[in-house]
Amino acid sequence: MIFGWRQFDVVAHLVPLRRYARSLTRHPEDAEDLVQSALLRAYDRRGSFRAGEDLRTWLLVVLHSTFVDGWRRQAAERARIQAVSEAAPSHAEPAQDHALQLGQVWRAYQGLPDDQRAAFHLVALEGLSYQQAAEVLEVPIGTVMSRLARARDMLRRLDAPGEAAPRVTRGPTPSLRVVGGSHDPDA
Repeated sequence: MIFGWRQFDVVAHLVPLRRYARSLTRHPEDAEDLVQSALLRAYDRRGSFRAGEDLRTWLLVVLHSTFVDGWRRQAAERARIQAVSEAAPSHAEPAQDHALQLGQVWRAYQGLPDDQRAAFHLVALEGLSYQQAAEVLEVPIGTVMSRLARARDMLRRLDAPGEAAPRVTRGPTPSLRVVGGSHDPDA
């Protein structure tokens, strides 16, 4: 995209935009629509981009705002789509132990409340700082930190006995990367 006299390489930011959109929408087709809408909105609002501002963070803010606006306008439609997706039969996981554990992690991640999943995605998967995530989500940094703490607690329950499907002990055990804070396996 060309904004005035300056050229911005949004192509370099498509992968993180698509990942974040997928995390927000949970549907690949909706994610692509969201990215396209956000890029159109970014172009329309190119005058609000300030020199020296991080383009990726600005684009993620635009994407997040586009999602929130659409979410508010289409609450009934989202509920219908969610009901249909929940009614669909789940597919059988491959027999490999790591695939079973990865499936558990993915279901737990997808089961996080929207606000926690968004904060976790931006910090853990996109590598944004707490401050950048707060800017994208348009919330105070403390809110991001508390959402991350709650998300981490929920995801750590996968390791707690009796909280999830029985752990398989054969082979290497994949684990989540702990972002910030510390992880005490004895806690």
